[in-house]
Amino acid sequence: MMQALIEILHREQCSLVVRHDGEVSTYGKPGVRDLEHLLKHQPAVLKGALVADKVVGKAAAALMVVGGVAQVYAEVLSEKAVPFLKKAQIPYTYGTLVNAIEEGAGRCPLEAITAPASTPKQAVELLFAHFRQMQARRHLSP
Repeated sequence: MMQALIEILHREQCSLVVRHDGEVSTYGKPGVRDLEHLLKHQPAVLKGALVADKVVGKAAAALMVVGGVAQVYAEVLSEKAVPFLKKAQIPYTYGTLVNAIEEGAGRCPLEAITAPASTPKQAVELLFAHFRQMQARRHLSP
């Protein structure tokens, strides 16, 4: 079952594939935006879902755990994500395991934002607060 999602992830050049109740959906927004949207607006889609994702760091893992996904495949998995998945007893596989997710010349901003969190719920709260601040800044910009 998961192998089919992995094949779709590669073939469709998307960033996220979710299988829930036999229905498969693909997504392509950058970072964790699709997971954030699903958790906020369609949480039932994540509950018990199989998920294949290009990159799973601590932020993505937190969203998946809080969303109640059943199984995860990550093309690239951060070691920072593993404790959340293990503690939630979510089976996971990966293509490549890395110490941390990096973007450009440094650490991924979402890894930095979620670094202080010791639980998935705390990490999601930090992420949502960050996204709210970004949204507010956009509305204030001319």
